[in-house]
Amino acid sequence: MRDVTLRELFDADATRGDRLALSACGIYLDYSKNRVTDETLRLLLALAGESGLRARIDAMFAGEKINVTEGRAVLHTALRAPRRSSVTVDGADVVPAVHEVLARMAAFADTVRAGRWLGHTGAPIANIVNIGIGGSDLGPVMAHEALRHYADRELTFRFVSNVDGTDFVEATADLDPARTLFIVSSKTFTTAETMANARSARAWVLDALGDPAAVARHFVAVSTNAAEVGAFGIDVANMFGFWDWVGGRYSMDSAIGLSTMIAIGPAAFGELLAGFHAMDDHFRAAPFEANMPVLLGLLTVWYRNFFGARTQAVLPYDQYLKRFPAYLQQLTMESNGKSVTLDGRAVDYDTSPLYWGEPGTNGQHSFYQLIHQGTELVPCDFIAFTRSLNPIGEHHRLLTANVLAQAEALAFGKTADEVRAEGTPDWLVPHRVFAGNRPSNTLLADRLTPRALGSLVALYEHAVFVQGTIWEVNSFDQWGVELGKALAKTVAAELASDTELAHDSSTNALIRRFRAARDSTATTGTLDAASL
Repeated sequence: MRDVTLRELFDADATRGDRLALSACGIYLDYSKNRVTDETLRLLLALAGESGLRARIDAMFAGEKINVTEGRAVLHTALRAPRRSSVTVDGADVVPAVHEVLARMAAFADTVRAGRWLGHTGAPIANIVNIGIGGSDLGPVMAHEALRHYADRELTFRFVSNVDGTDFVEATADLDPARTLFIVSSKTFTTAETMANARSARAWVLDALGDPAAVARHFVAVSTNAAEVGAFGIDVANMFGFWDWVGGRYSMDSAIGLSTMIAIGPAAFGELLAGFHAMDDHFRAAPFEANMPVLLGLLTVWYRNFFGARTQAVLPYDQYLKRFPAYLQQLTMESNGKSVTLDGRAVDYDTSPLYWGEPGTNGQHSFYQLIHQGTELVPCDFIAFTRSLNPIGEHHRLLTANVLAQAEALAFGKTADEVRAEGTPDWLVPHRVFAGNRPSNTLLADRLTPRALGSLVALYEHAVFVQGTIWEVNSFDQWGVELGKALAKTVAAELASDTELAHDSSTNALIRRFRAARDSTATTGTLDAASL
């Protein structure tokens, strides 16, 4: 397929655009603009079969402990399972526990939304600040932005994740502590960055309200560590739990989504879960040749391993999805950014590409130049909707025209003869040629609803699982984040002390510079330029 062009493929098959398309869960996938033939697809599907994908899917949905390095089941699908269903882990049906937490979340969300949850001074809550990091932040902030159209505009939502104090200060600068509720999201309630922000939030509240009893009215927790939650001052009755079979990057539809439920209401959150579940059912039951996550996952493997594509662009043509590419970065790269197989062997092939993107049409005036005429092959996923949630004049027609035109331009380009025919002088022709033959998928839905968002997120969750199965990696651990975190604890103590250093010469020198700046500031109140 290296030298076969999309122009040739479309010229040879007038039905290709209709034939290489698939509808599921309200999403229409046009994958005709990929550098594949029927034979390519047949071979990729055979690869999925030989990789044991069917058995892996069944094992995941059955609650088997497929996260072998941590000895855990992988059951984010149980978070959106209907009440009538049953999912067993270690001999126990987990669905009743899931719905018990959802019911508690709904009752709490209704109380806040109705103005019945009062702060320490008796004022109703008007501001909700979610404190988390990783999946405890990226999922809620993405969902809030994506579903802002459905949110209660009487409430203000902020999200704090970075341990940089600026994140907390800017998020709370214009808020009234007496009317602010913090949701602290940490399974263990020991996550360093999250707890540093939580302690700053506690001090911010107490500085304004004075009474330590105020903590119980201005903080709730999403955690499983009742002892630490209680020690912090939070009433454990306002602790919402989740389970070790829920990975952080797969947790936005668990109690981690409490801020989302408060924003859009329990009914809309239920629609979000229904969208997730619909795609779960499709992934589990559809034959692979008509299975949307399977096809998306296999196409990523195709470009990564056979064409050497190092990145994948996700380009949503809806401003509400502006944080969706960032959310997918964790979902994809933390899942499949691995270099050893399930049984510990070093891989001798490439695994996850880098995922990136921005909403259209902004990206067109930023990085599309590279996608069209650069030296990198960048497969693209375009995401669009046939109807706008905010119809203004001709805006949506122009937006849609752009997404369709970009996919066409990438696929078919413009030849030198076509450029000359436009009257372009010969010296300028090379600069205006578009090589084309650059692949893309177009994902089209009716409107960005909670149900549509759930199906879209689940589509990528399962596509990532397909990729991980082909690459034989564990898509559900993240040991790669541990070393830096462990070293940071040591360095943090050394930055505050004058103990002997035993790092490499570079790290030692950097610590000494920080200490010098610290000492200069402590002595004079200002930073001594010489210490820099």
